[in-house]
Amino acid sequence: MRDRFKHFLRAMLPVTGTLLLAGCSDGVLDPKGPIGLAERSLIWTATWLMLLVVVPVIGMTIWFAWTYRASNKAARYEPNWDHSRRVEAVVWAVPCVIIAFLAVITWTSTHELDPYRPIESDVPPVQVQVVSLDWKWLFIYPELGIATVNEMAMPTNVPVQFQITSGSVMNAFFIPRLGSMIYSMAGMTTKLALLSSEDGVYDGMSSHYSGAGFSGMKFKVHSTDQAGFEAWVARVRASRDSLDMASYESLARPSENNPVAYYGQVTPSIFGAILHHSAPGMLMHPPMAANPAAPALPHAAGHDGHAMQAADAGTQDGHAHHGHAHRGHKE
Repeated sequence: MRDRFKHFLRAMLPVTGTLLLAGCSDGVLDPKGPIGLAERSLIWTATWLMLLVVVPVIGMTIWFAWTYRASNKAARYEPNWDHSRRVEAVVWAVPCVIIAFLAVITWTSTHELDPYRPIESDVPPVQVQVVSLDWKWLFIYPELGIATVNEMAMPTNVPVQFQITSGSVMNAFFIPRLGSMIYSMAGMTTKLALLSSEDGVYDGMSSHYSGAGFSGMKFKVHSTDQAGFEAWVARVRASRDSLDMASYESLARPSENNPVAYYGQVTPSIFGAILHHSAPGMLMHPPMAANPAAPALPHAAGHDGHAMQAADAGTQDGHAHHGHAHRGHKE
């Protein structure tokens, strides 16, 4: 009987593992960047630590039930037993060691994977301003003078520094294969730094329920080499649509499964206007025409940190890590 049970368990382990991991491709367990890799390591570490307790408990439960079954007359019967120092030592020592180990990991990873912490790199990051709407994502590239809806691109092995806010209700910005999730909230900004280490097209999503169109609030992230990124920027710049407050107000109206849209011109201060709930008349700057000769990457023309417009300079980032996001820096 025991041998049959052992053979059954051995046969089921590969099947069970396959079923459990079937949905992990293209997700957090298949990362394509250093932040995602660090977070996957944390997930596996926490899992193995939990199994150190869970597996012995399950094993002892089965063993006790089998050993002290009613039909086993040979089982030792000790009705007056009430205490064992060895049992007490194990019961207290094992959890204390695990908790201490988890405390060290938590303290270290909380600082190393701070979403506001810039990724160390030899090149300056690409700046992207993100606005969550009902039910779509708006991406503004302030240094390039372009914007897109439900699609963004990033150069591979170049950090991207996100400024995130909401033009509507609270939401959550998440690119599972690159790591981290962080909230977007109206009237304030949160920050997030990510890096893609491989070319590819990754799925982005809203991970916080925000209404009827939530399920269609998805976007694509194109990670490509320098030439591919420049070609994408040129394609966006070729659009005759411009993003000013009037077009933003039209875009901000609730819509489900919104198609990808490009804006070849962007009003420089529009992110600040969205953030501070400015009236349309407060936008004093005309739309910024895309310069075909402008570099596709900010570091190609020199990055002095002043590319953000005055209206964005006063953004309140609060430094409140709402969403308990995690991220890391390039080792």
